[in-house]
Amino acid sequence: MDQILSQLGELVLGSVPTMFLFILLVAAYGYLVRRPLDRILAERRARTSGAVEQARGAIAAAEAETSQYEDKLRGAKNEIFQARELKLKQWNEERDAVLEQVRQETQAKIRTAREEVELSAVSARTQIESISAELSAQVLKAVLPAGFAGSEAAR
Repeated sequence: MDQILSQLGELVLGSVPTMFLFILLVAAYGYLVRRPLDRILAERRARTSGAVEQARGAIAAAEAETSQYEDKLRGAKNEIFQARELKLKQWNEERDAVLEQVRQETQAKIRTAREEVELSAVSARTQIESISAELSAQVLKAVLPAGFAGSEAAR
């Protein structure tokens, strides 16, 4: 057992420089590699988080502008619709006025035509009556003998 302990002591004593180099290597790794790497990763994380927040802000601003644009578009559509309705109403009123004017002119022409037809009818009746009296007198002269027609005319 003594021998084992002495061999173990020699191994420990021989490994001291290796352990010293290992500890020195770990310290150098932490100082030269690990700290700068952590600093860069933290900075990158901050930039990424900032970019994400900036992107969220830009998205919110774009949504707000889109909402304003949609409101303006809706308002413009309403104005156009109202202007169209007003124009249609105006056109309908103009059409109705023209139709009423044409209707009145037509009624006046119809009244004038009726009056003319009635005057023509009265004139035709008067003419027919006068011609009919003459014709009946001529028919009587032609059909009845001369003496009988004279006594008839005397009555």
